[in-house]
Parts: sequence; structure tokens; C-alpha cells
Amino acid sequence: MMPVAMVGRVGELTELARAWSSLAGSDPPARRTVVITGAAGVGKSLLVAAALDGFDPRPGNVLFGTARVHDPAPYDWLAAVLSGRDTTGLPLPADALAWLAQHPNAPRERYAPGTLLRLAVATVRALVGAGPAVIVVEDLHALDPASLNLIGELAAAPELPVLLVVASRPPETALAPELAARTLARLTGAPGAVRQHLGALTADQVAAVLAQVYPDGPVDRQLVETVRERTGGNPYRLTELIATRGGHGPDGLVGEPSPEHLSVPPEPIGAELTAREVEVLGCLAAGMSNKQVARSLGISVRTVTVHVSNLLRKTGSASRTEAALWAVRRQLTGPSQSV
Repeated sequence: MMPVAMVGRVGELTELARAWSSLAGSDPPARRTVVITGAAGVGKSLLVAAALDGFDPRPGNVLFGTARVHDPAPYDWLAAVLSGRDTTGLPLPADALAWLAQHPNAPRERYAPGTLLRLAVATVRALVGAGPAVIVVEDLHALDPASLNLIGELAAAPELPVLLVVASRPPETALAPELAARTLARLTGAPGAVRQHLGALTADQVAAVLAQVYPDGPVDRQLVETVRERTGGNPYRLTELIATRGGHGPDGLVGEPSPEHLSVPPEPIGAELTAREVEVLGCLAAGMSNKQVARSLGISVRTVTVHVSNLLRKTGSASRTEAALWAVRRQLTGPSQSV
């Protein structure tokens, strides 16, 4: 079955592209903030990945971080950003950097919270450099309190040449609901901030998805309405329904009871992987670099970066190697492809 392109988010993509081009074209570049909210499975991560793919000019520097929810620790977001990077040139005390990067051999003595926060901001400034850059905060609702404080500080940091893109579920679902709500309010209150809330797909948008999957003829309108009702217009539920029930034509989408796992989209913090993530994971298990994965699967390097970050979060892995071992243990290896 053919892959399904994202539908129903043209306005949001245009707004994100405009925010980036405005930042990249200003001299000096000034910080801009975009906050994307929505329920689980509504397509926040997909929107961010698609936006990164389409940015013009291409960002030369993307800092992407998320929560380590299986064993949370302070500054998980920054630790994810620093993972795999050469940090030897950062103008930071080695012991502070060890704390922020969550090195297992970090010294027992730690800095005062306020001092560590200032050093975390300084670390991000050093990584951004002269910019412009993109900072992506995935799943803000799952971040630890120290990371939330850091994101709030970055949103207010003067002369930081970045597009700050934050994706979150509603704050009441957060690890720290009150702090998450305050952080989101701080972000949306920043000068020039853009707020996007992703809702369910309309019937017309569901029809557009089904037209991609079944291009040989129009799909009955009543079937479209039934599919939308079954999935709630949730993009994750819709694509999963197509994957599990759509192989024998559109009537298969409504002819049987919905699979149990479609009733509620999976928690992003779980280990349920999309088909594309399984493919990327198989490539990691084969020892491929991000560039090789991109070439093998026909996607951009930036999209691979997003998938790898999501895989680390979902599998509870601290590194690409650990994720690859996770895949091998579960026999989740993708098909071998030439690179």
C-alpha cells in the first residue's frame, strides 16, 4: 500500500515556513517561537518533521531534544541535544557539562540549581553560535522540571538567533502540570509567538487521505463519514486503520470491528513504533549513518534525525547503539538495502 502524505496542515506548514524565513532573512536574526499543541496521535511530530524538510533556506543547525521518560533526570532535553556531539570546544566547566549531559561519571558534587540553569542557557547559546538555528522541543508535557525551566529561559533569552519550535500535549497531561502550563503560557506570551493547535481531521481531509490510498476511483462519502467517526479524525488512528484493515479496498475499513489499539493513540513515551520507525531502526541495527538511512529510505537527513530521536525516546535508549541492540533483541530489523 502506498505511503500517505500529510494532509490538512497546509496553513500550519506555511506559518512555520514564514516564521523561519523571516528569522533567517533578518539582520541580525531575532528569536521567534512557535508552540504546537494537540492530543496524542494528532500529528505534532509529523508536522515538525515536514516543516524542517521544507524550510528555505535550509537550517544549518538544528538542536533537537526530548524527554527521557523511562528514567527521567534533570535537563533531559539538553542531555538529548548533547548526545553524540563533540562537546570538547564548549566554553563550560567540565564538571558542569558532565551534569548537563548526564554522563555516568559526573562528579558527586553538583552546582546550585540557579547556577546550573545559567550554565544550561550558556551551553545552548554556544551550540547556536551566530545562528540562525532551529531549536526543537518534542513532547514538552513529558519534560522534567529543570528542562521546562530551561525552555522558558530560552524563550526569553535576548538576542538568541533561533526559531524555537515546541510541541506539547495539553498541560493537564504533563509530568508537572502546573509548571508545564506556566511554561506554555510563557512561550505563547513571547513577542511574536505563534500558537498552533492541531485538531481532528475534517471529513474532507479524511477523504483526501483515502483518495491517496485508493486513487482508482472516488470513495463513497458515507464511507468517509464512517471512517472519520471510527477514528475520531485522529491521523494516527486513521493511518493505523488503513494499515491494518485497508489492504482489501476501502470497504475493509468499515467491515470489521476496529482493532483494539485504535481506540486510543499510543503514548509517545511507549515502545509502539510506526512502520517508518521500524524501518529506521532496522537501518540503525545495520550500522547505517543518518545520511545512509536517508538515502536508503528516500527521506531527508533531518527527517531521519527526528525519527532517531523519537526511537531513542520510545525504546528508552541512551544511544543509537543501545536502540540497535533493542531492535536486535526483538528481531525488529529492517530489510537490507543498498547504500
